[in-house]
Amino acid sequence: METEIAADFQSFTAFELVRLGKTSVTVGGLAAAIFIIAAAVLAARIAAGAIRRIRRRVDTEAAPSIYIFEKLTTYGLVVFGVIAAFSTLGLDLSSFTLFAGALGVGLGFGMQGIVKEFISGLILLFDKLIRIGDYIELQTGERGVVAEIGPRATRIRNNDDLDVLIPNSRLIEAPVTNWTHQNGARRMHIPFRVAYGVDKEAVRAAVLRAAHAVPFTMKDTSARKTQVWLIGFGDSGLSFELVVWPAVEAVKRPNATHAAYTWAIEDALRAGGFEVPLPQREMRVRSVFGEEGEDALQTLGLAGHAPGARINLARASTNDAAEDLARGAELDAAEEASRPKPR
Repeated sequence: METEIAADFQSFTAFELVRLGKTSVTVGGLAAAIFIIAAAVLAARIAAGAIRRIRRRVDTEAAPSIYIFEKLTTYGLVVFGVIAAFSTLGLDLSSFTLFAGALGVGLGFGMQGIVKEFISGLILLFDKLIRIGDYIELQTGERGVVAEIGPRATRIRNNDDLDVLIPNSRLIEAPVTNWTHQNGARRMHIPFRVAYGVDKEAVRAAVLRAAHAVPFTMKDTSARKTQVWLIGFGDSGLSFELVVWPAVEAVKRPNATHAAYTWAIEDALRAGGFEVPLPQREMRVRSVFGEEGEDALQTLGLAGHAPGARINLARASTNDAAEDLARGAELDAAEEASRPKPR
């Protein structure tokens, strides 16, 4: 009985499904090939999970290299499984020259986009200009932390904890702002306005104190200083900017950072008694009942109430923008002096 069952099973596995050239594809060979591919995919997932756990435990600098190793291991196991499955079927890959040519034509048409995104993903992995954990921003407005570089798209997670999928080719072909490249600090500009006639130096001092009180503001150095710039004259007040260097952790959350500094500035202006201007228009009356100047005032019964000229003695103030320009010129001169001169 057992001999008959074994014979029937052997006969079933040896049953020919299709013949490709000189190669016969049997039920047993097909089942073995499917098992090998499934085992390879499973091994790739297990290896990826183990390497991912290791990557989460190491420091930030080594994480991108481990991520590249994770992707190469995953792709390598899957490719090895496919090749082993073809060998199990007994197929001679060298006999598929015509098939490979047809596949190449197909890649040139229907699968061109898929291959393009896959190659772009490999370039992103090895180029290292965009790495896992970087905070990037595209011209179309998408921005977030790079969470994964896949074979088709790169997944970024924004500050609202939403995943955005971006085709890999867009990160290569279009301009991308990497806010945390090489973990460097970045300068941010926070605009605000104050009514005309205020003491600029007092406004500067109050806003600087408020900015330094924010916990993620970096300490001032010779190259990076928190400053207040007067950038223009608006319709209803003076336009200022707080120029500040927040820590890298804050750079990755620009909306919250901007809101935190704006809140601190408003608190400082309110505490200092500085007026935040509202939109307003000034109207001047040139004549009243056909009278102008003193005659008009007499007509209204306001003779002798003409406003006199006010003398406003402004004290000296600190111009942070001018200091920033001077410091930049000094750095450029020092860099130029350090370059080797041609002989």
